[in-house]
Amino acid sequence: MIRKFPSLPLYALAAALFASSLAGCAPLIVGAAAVGTGLMVTDRRSSGAQIDDEAIELRGALRLREQLGDQVHINVTSYNRQVLLTGETPTDAMKQRAEQIVSRVDNVRGIINEISVMAPTTLPQRSGDVLITGKIRASLVDASDLQATAFKVITERGNVYLMGRVTQHEADRATSIARQIGGVQRVVRIFEVATPEELRASGIELPAAPAPRATVAPVTTVAPASTPPSAEAGPPPSAPPAAVSTPVR
Repeated sequence: MIRKFPSLPLYALAAALFASSLAGCAPLIVGAAAVGTGLMVTDRRSSGAQIDDEAIELRGALRLREQLGDQVHINVTSYNRQVLLTGETPTDAMKQRAEQIVSRVDNVRGIINEISVMAPTTLPQRSGDVLITGKIRASLVDASDLQATAFKVITERGNVYLMGRVTQHEADRATSIARQIGGVQRVVRIFEVATPEELRASGIELPAAPAPRATVAPVTTVAPASTPPSAEAGPPPSAPPAAVSTPVR
């Protein structure tokens, strides 16, 4: 049975989610296959945004579990209060309902709904996705011209989603790195793009020597569905995030 936790602190929500997953309840994942989501000093989000993102992921997943049960497999990932939904639902109506449920979570600024209408992925598929995410994260760490902590990496059925507040060079470089990993089907970029000057003005120290720019395949831009920003959403990003799909050739 799932019980509601309307006003519990985050650690209690996390414990409830973990306990219910052990009990064999619905496969809803918080920040699925995302690495480096802790509250880190080098994170380019404000401390308030980091805390809000953790809360959005936990509360969004719990509400989906309560209202949709074991009919779906949905991943909830938030960056700077912009939420990415991935996974699978049996019907389009349920996909849209999942978006509505998460959009009502406090502090959500917008939803990018990448849920597919199909049967849930298998355990071997999800294990493969975790492996891809780990390889991409390791490659980002190895790149001297990138800060790995600036990115969130999520993988679903070989589709890689990159989130973060980055420069155009960093966006292109990370995309090139992800496309070279075995098993990647496509790369979807959901970035808040800022100039180096804007990031430095925010107190962010950028890598000193960028590597030569890699060639990136043509991309298709997909505008995300948005919800009105909350009163505590903080300053808007320099450019509104958009989902950009880069197929792997």
